[in-house]
Amino acid sequence: MAATGGPAGSVLYRPAMRLFADPIRRFVLALALAALPLAALPLAARAAPVSTEHLKVELAPQTQAAVPGSTLYVALHQVIQKGWHTYWRNPGDAGQATQIAWTLPKGWKAGDIVWPTPQRYMTGPLMNYVYADEVYLPVPIEVPADARPGQTVSLKAKADFLVCSDICVPESAEVALDLPVSAGAAPLSPAHGDAVAKALAGAPKPDGLVGTVALQDGALKLAVVGEALKGKPAAGAYFFPYDGAVIDHAKAQTVEPGADGLTFTLTPSTVLNTLGPVAGVVALGDAAYVVEATPGPLPAAARGAGPATTTPPLSEEGAAGGGAPAGAVAGMGLAAAIGLAFLGGLVLNLMPCVFPVLSMKAAALARHVEDPRGARTQGLVFLAGVVLSFVGLAAALLAARAGGEAVGWGFQLQSPGVVAALTLVMLLVALNLSGVFEIGTSVQGAGAGLARRGGLAGAFFTGVLAVVVAAPCTAPFMAGAVGWAVVQPPAAALAVFAALGFGLAAPFTLIAFFPGMLRMLPKPGPWMDGLRKVLAFPMYGAAAWLAWVFALEAGVSALPFLFAGALAAAFAAWAWGQAQRSGKPAFPGAAAAVGAVAAVALAAVGAQMSAPPAAQAAAAAPAAPGAALASEPWSPERVAALRAEGRPVFVDFTAAWCVTCQVNERAALAGKRTADAFARTGAVYLKADWTNRDDRIAKALAEQGRSGVPLYLVYGPTGAPQVLPQLLTEGIVAAALEKAKTGA
Repeated sequence: MAATGGPAGSVLYRPAMRLFADPIRRFVLALALAALPLAALPLAARAAPVSTEHLKVELAPQTQAAVPGSTLYVALHQVIQKGWHTYWRNPGDAGQATQIAWTLPKGWKAGDIVWPTPQRYMTGPLMNYVYADEVYLPVPIEVPADARPGQTVSLKAKADFLVCSDICVPESAEVALDLPVSAGAAPLSPAHGDAVAKALAGAPKPDGLVGTVALQDGALKLAVVGEALKGKPAAGAYFFPYDGAVIDHAKAQTVEPGADGLTFTLTPSTVLNTLGPVAGVVALGDAAYVVEATPGPLPAAARGAGPATTTPPLSEEGAAGGGAPAGAVAGMGLAAAIGLAFLGGLVLNLMPCVFPVLSMKAAALARHVEDPRGARTQGLVFLAGVVLSFVGLAAALLAARAGGEAVGWGFQLQSPGVVAALTLVMLLVALNLSGVFEIGTSVQGAGAGLARRGGLAGAFFTGVLAVVVAAPCTAPFMAGAVGWAVVQPPAAALAVFAALGFGLAAPFTLIAFFPGMLRMLPKPGPWMDGLRKVLAFPMYGAAAWLAWVFALEAGVSALPFLFAGALAAAFAAWAWGQAQRSGKPAFPGAAAAVGAVAAVALAAVGAQMSAPPAAQAAAAAPAAPGAALASEPWSPERVAALRAEGRPVFVDFTAAWCVTCQVNERAALAGKRTADAFARTGAVYLKADWTNRDDRIAKALAEQGRSGVPLYLVYGPTGAPQVLPQLLTEGIVAAALEKAKTGA
């Protein structure tokens, strides 16, 4: 009986017992039984990341499936290349917000992006609101009630980005997500669920805050009150406006705490004409709140509870609010910037800007043919004059920028007063080289005396003058280094400008330290005095050029005062020379003093007679003599309109005081080959004239990582502009226009 009728005799019983007796088999069976309920669920969401040049992009769902009649959050996930950034809904002074165009199944609807709080990112005089490293941009998607559980839907989107570092590159990506529909609540996505939930939780929310805005004494006052701000300190608070035309983003924000809120003192935008409702985000530490402020009386509860604090446009870390370091602006470090600055200084010796001062260098070399020790001393003093002048000029530039001024390299020649003073200095240098008067010695002893003429003060002054004349222009290698330096902490910036000075002074100083090179010159003799007088004429030319710049800035009506000042300066120089020759300096010396005072006074009066803005604008864009090209005034709007028409655009960032700019205009931009290229491609020539200060041009230069002119950009209908060299040829311009036309 036991063998045939009991369970022990069953055919199925014995294999089953063997199965459960084996521990490994028992474990496998347990996994299979546990997986049976999951077989009823739809497949998991699937999305393939897309890589662009500087981004890795994908659609990231919060949950593994969509539920009919619910709201599903799908984020545009960006992994951003180090040193680059994308933009918030209001990009700030420059940039473009990320845009998403959805392609969804019938009945599915996408809402607006839930924007996380951005980082503040300062580049030159521009304040931008950006995302760096990684960001999730969640988007609510309404799932229709009739969506069928068990089906898989495909969500598609085309995302457009502006990705920037020292340059900006428009990029786009087409991304897709296959998502199952589930009848019940769906679990979080294992890959992105927590990150999307965190982005939603940290996104700015209204939280019951009430805002009021008013214009008071030229400032924009924004008062925000609410339970969430009670007792909160003002330190570190910052207001991000939704509208880019409400405030000057680059200016500091002052915040005063109150019992129930905060009051922001902001600088209104220059284009803000009528004050209406103002909306944006108040960021305070790790919290951020959406505020919609209406014009009206400011509540007392938003101020008066403590001292006001100021949030500067740029923190010590380089990017306030935890942004990417400012060193990322040009994608280089301090060592690279110093190296490029040194190379730029070397090349600057070959630029047209420095030609007037080369005559002074040549005269100085000639004086020390048989005095190697004196040559070395003067070489070092000249080096000190150049480096200290570069550092001093850079310190003034950085101080002006810290005060909120949108200035760039060469800013000193945007002041008519400085130009007038330099005109007189160049004239006096030319008169000295012509022998009208002497500096530091008498006219007796044209042989040995000539070798000693000028002294250490003259060598130092030559270095100073070289910087003042050379600084307005930029050279290859120099442009990127200067653009990087102006957004760095002061110590790093001044180190870069010092390296630029070492580069400019290096050739003259090295020659002074190698007597063999000096001996290549002829022996001292009368030729030296003749050479010195011949070399005076480039300085006369420099004085005439500066007088032309002065007329463009201050107006033609101011020229008689400058000419009268020049006449007085020349009389003073002649009187002083007479005193030196006669050995009786009493009367000639007094006449020289009177003439010098009159020269300074007359030049100062002329500098104050600034032409009206319309006259300045008309005078600031003179056509190059013989130029075949007609130009239009530059504006970002005109560039955008022409690109929309599909036309190539050549943008010339120039200034009357930039010698390199003028050389290019009269050579590369005035030739027949260039004119033919413009006609053949249908390109339009836009001129951004920076002779007088223009904040919009300063900002445009900063967008390209530059702080001075010349800068030449060639735009095609799409994509980033081509950046041309500082020294142009007709071939370079023609090739760039053809490339922009064909898109090759």
